[in-house]
Amino acid sequence: MRRGVQVWVTLSCANVCLCGVKQELSQGLDLDGLGEQMTDGDTRLTDICSGAAGSRMATIAEYYAGKNVLITGATGFMGKVLVEKLLRSCPEVKTLYLLVRPKAGQSMQQRVSDMMTCKLFDRVREDNPDFHQKIIPISSELMQPGLAISPEDVEKLSGCINIVFHCAATIRFDEPLKHALQLNVIATQQLLSLAKQMHHLEAFIHISTAYANCNRKYIDEVIYPPPVEPKKLIESLEWMDDGIVRDITPRLIGDRPNTYTYTKALAEFVVQQEQDKLNIGIIRPSIVGASWQEPFAGWIDNFNGPSGVFIAAGKGILRTMRANNDAVADLIPVDVVINLTLAAGWYTAVHRPKTALVYNCTTGGINPFHWGEIGRNPLEQAFRRPNANITSNYLINQYWILVSHKFPALIYDLFLRLSGQKPQMMRIFNRLHKAISLLEYFSSQDWEWNSENLNMLMSQLTPEDRKTFNFDVRQLNWPEYIENYCIGTKKYVLNEDMSDIPAARQHLRKLRNIRYTFNTVLVVFIWRVFIARSQMARNIWYFVVSLCFKFLSYFRASSTLTN
Repeated sequence: MRRGVQVWVTLSCANVCLCGVKQELSQGLDLDGLGEQMTDGDTRLTDICSGAAGSRMATIAEYYAGKNVLITGATGFMGKVLVEKLLRSCPEVKTLYLLVRPKAGQSMQQRVSDMMTCKLFDRVREDNPDFHQKIIPISSELMQPGLAISPEDVEKLSGCINIVFHCAATIRFDEPLKHALQLNVIATQQLLSLAKQMHHLEAFIHISTAYANCNRKYIDEVIYPPPVEPKKLIESLEWMDDGIVRDITPRLIGDRPNTYTYTKALAEFVVQQEQDKLNIGIIRPSIVGASWQEPFAGWIDNFNGPSGVFIAAGKGILRTMRANNDAVADLIPVDVVINLTLAAGWYTAVHRPKTALVYNCTTGGINPFHWGEIGRNPLEQAFRRPNANITSNYLINQYWILVSHKFPALIYDLFLRLSGQKPQMMRIFNRLHKAISLLEYFSSQDWEWNSENLNMLMSQLTPEDRKTFNFDVRQLNWPEYIENYCIGTKKYVLNEDMSDIPAARQHLRKLRNIRYTFNTVLVVFIWRVFIARSQMARNIWYFVVSLCFKFLSYFRASSTLTN
């Protein structure tokens, strides 16, 4: 069993719980952190201890009952799913405090209200129409000192929060280094400072990425030394002009592909530095995709990562992509990540590991899926018939970009110009090429992740919790998941009517017929040009026609003799 598991878990005699509690008291640990203060009839602390006759370990839902939870990044993709899962599967949770910033002319209250009207919360709404009363938005800005949280809110959070889930981050691969450093590292430092002021904090869970150490082929569940001391880097960049920082960024990030993975590695180190003062867990998901099972299959709300690839391929815009067909596409469903996150929060708070535990949340080493297995589903108003070519060869990929992307885009833009419309196809393809190029590093190679801590955590769950908070990806059926994923992009991202799938298929058949007709006419035209100008071409043509005629005559004669 891995490090950090408390003594009362490994012993089995009836007095183990009492001995474990005495040991914690002798070390001066605050037992109030294991639950609310003991009152008449409160058995939460007894439930947490496992070993005494007639007692049991608290389930995850029982642990979160009565807890106040702080969530950053709650309006993002993963944050929404985390909020929904907590409200649905831990209905007795007390309050969810969400750090939210005003955006695009919307107040934080409007952003949270819009989030709660999302289809994602339909199941929660059915069970508890007043679930919004458990959600309290807190005005915050990750780019500002102290996260721009008011003194009144700091005092409120310091006095009541039990668990922090830090999901907020910039996930843009091409984010300028200064901006990525502010959002992923400095904001994390400031949140940790706030967490150290929380009197009843039991766990701090940080969402990182499995690619924080992508410069290594084998990645263990440990925090590796950072490429540079974060404090020194922050101090150095403060006085530098943005142009200078942009120029030196490639040398700073070294063998990492982008500022995202670089700053997430620094953030892990920053979090680890507080492991003596806080109970910390770190979740490292790989490429987060649509939901597998919860709250319903295929839910997705963005164009990021594989979602954009599926949509571009389904629309017939993406016709070629540079990737290794045999490389593992380490997709991880968002509900798997969230289930693991909540389980890790429970384990971290209950068992209080002495060091920060890292959980590699990946599929490649457990239930691998490869880039060459990605399928397609028809989308409305496809530009061309979906037929993406995946190749690892740079020259072949460039050839298909020219033939299947740029040439059709030029023709289409010419048509738009002649019809008095604004050309747009070449601009779309340029943006697509930029996005796909950012993914090439991850679609061209494999990594191996250790998952001992993940397996250990799974072994600690009750059968009920393994079902309710399922993160066992061995059960994942990839063809079914990818099909639901593609349908989810159509249904939830593009807001297309599922009843229009037959019409979409009919449109694809029309595009196929147009393609065949165009290719036939093109071949005949080119051949006729050659025949008109070349005696050799005419000889070849007559030879082929003569050969076909002789074959048909022989076939007809053979049939006559047989009869």
